[in-house]
Amino acid sequence: MSGKITVVGLGPGNPDMMTPRVIAAIRNADAIIGYSYYVRLIENIIPRNALLIDSGMKKERDRAERAFILALEGMGVVVVSSGDASVYGMAPLILEMRQKKDYESVAVNVVPGVSAFQSAAAKLGAPTGHDFCVISLSDLLTPWGLIERRIKAAASADFVTAVYNPKSRDRYWQIYRLKELFLEARPGDTPVGIVRHADREKETVVITTLSDFNPESLDMFSIVIIGNHQTFTASCGMVTPRGYFAEKVSNEAIGIGQSIMRDSFGAIERQLKRSDHPYDTKWAIIHAIHTTADFDFENIFYAASGTIKHMHDKLTAGGATIITDVTMVQSGIRRAALERYGIETICYLHDPRVPVMANELGVTRTQAGMRLAVKEHPEALYVVGNAPTALIELSDLLYRGQCNPMGIIGAPVGFVNVVESKFRLKAASRKIPVVIIEGRKGGSSVAATIVNAALSLDDAKTMMPGKDV
Repeated sequence: MSGKITVVGLGPGNPDMMTPRVIAAIRNADAIIGYSYYVRLIENIIPRNALLIDSGMKKERDRAERAFILALEGMGVVVVSSGDASVYGMAPLILEMRQKKDYESVAVNVVPGVSAFQSAAAKLGAPTGHDFCVISLSDLLTPWGLIERRIKAAASADFVTAVYNPKSRDRYWQIYRLKELFLEARPGDTPVGIVRHADREKETVVITTLSDFNPESLDMFSIVIIGNHQTFTASCGMVTPRGYFAEKVSNEAIGIGQSIMRDSFGAIERQLKRSDHPYDTKWAIIHAIHTTADFDFENIFYAASGTIKHMHDKLTAGGATIITDVTMVQSGIRRAALERYGIETICYLHDPRVPVMANELGVTRTQAGMRLAVKEHPEALYVVGNAPTALIELSDLLYRGQCNPMGIIGAPVGFVNVVESKFRLKAASRKIPVVIIEGRKGGSSVAATIVNAALSLDDAKTMMPGKDV
C-alpha cells in the first residue's frame, strides 16, 4: 500500500510564520525531505524517529524522486519548501512528476505557507492592495525572452509587481533590464520597496523610487515590489489603494521640440526627431546614420551626455590604445587621425596565443582575445562591432573589476546573444563611459564610425554653432 506525500511551505523563515497545519504535518511525518538550509529551520519539530533526507541547491528533481520512492514503500513523506510550496517551490515539480512518471497511486497533498512576497508586502505596508503579479528573474528554467515578455506585460498593464530572484553573483544584468523596461512604462517616482531577509535575523526594509533604486543593492535574498500608478508612500509605508478610479495614467508627452535646424546643418540633422541630444551624442548619431542610411540609429543610440567628449579628450591626449574585436573595426577607423594623435589600434583575433587559449578554455577566439587584451591593456578604449561573445566576456570582466577602460563601444550585430550582450554591458558599466547600439543592429562599420566621431568632435563646432561645445 502506497503512502502519501505532503508538500508544505515553511513561510519566509521565522518559525512564528509557519501555519499550524504545516507544523502538524511535519510532526506526523515518517520522512522529511528538503533543501539543507530549510531543513535546519525545522530541526526542533522533526520527530526523532523520522527519516531525514536533505541535500544542496539544484537537487530538486532528486528530492522529488526520492519522495515518491519512499511513499511507494508506504511512508508518509513531507517535502518542505520555503515560503509557499506552490510559489517557485516544490509543489509544481511533485505534481508534474506524479503525472509524468506514473506515480498516480501516491496521494499528494499541498499545504500552503506564507510566501516571501506576502511577508515583504506586510513589512512595506500594503503595496499589493490591488491587482498584482509575481515575476522571477531566474532564467535557469525559463528563457530570458519569455521573462522579458512578461516584464513588459506587467509594466504596461500597471500591475503591482513583486520580483523574486532579482540578482545573483553571475546573473547581474537582468534586474537592470527590468528597471529599464519599467521606466519606459511608469514614472520615475513610482514607489519601490525592497525587503532583504524578510522575517529573518538580518532583515532590512527600504522604500525608494523606480528611478533611484540601486540594482547593486540586491541579491538572492531580496524581494522587490514595484507599485502601480496609484501606489503612494506615507508614514505607514507603501500603499496601493483598492477601488476603481476614473483617472488614467498620466503619460508625459515626448514632443519633437522646437526645431533648431539651420541652413548650415546637413540633411541628416534636419531629419532628426529630437532637438535635445547632447552635442557630442548628436555628433555620433549623425555619423552612425550617415554610415548606415538608417534613421533608427537615433532611437537605439545609447550614451550618457559627455561620453563621446570623454572619449575624444582621452584619445586626442596622445598615446592611447584602442582594442577592437575584429580587424574590420580596426580598418574602419581613420588612419590619419590615429597617426596625428599617436593612437595604437590592436585586434587580438590573429594573435598566435588566442587559438591556444580558446582551445584550452573552451571559449571563442574573440573571448580569448578579450581576456588577453584586458590583461595587457586594461585602460584602453574597447570597441566591439561584430562578436557578442566578445562583449559578453568584456562585460563580465568589467563587472568583476578586472579592467578599468577609458570607455567601451558595444555595437555587435546579429540574432544570437546580441541583445543580451548589450544588456550585460549596461549593467556592468556603472561609472565607465559606454556607447551601446541597442537591439540587434550595429556592425563593424558602425563601431568604427563612432570612434571616428569621437576623434573628430572638434569639427562639431562648425557644424553646430551656438551650441556649448
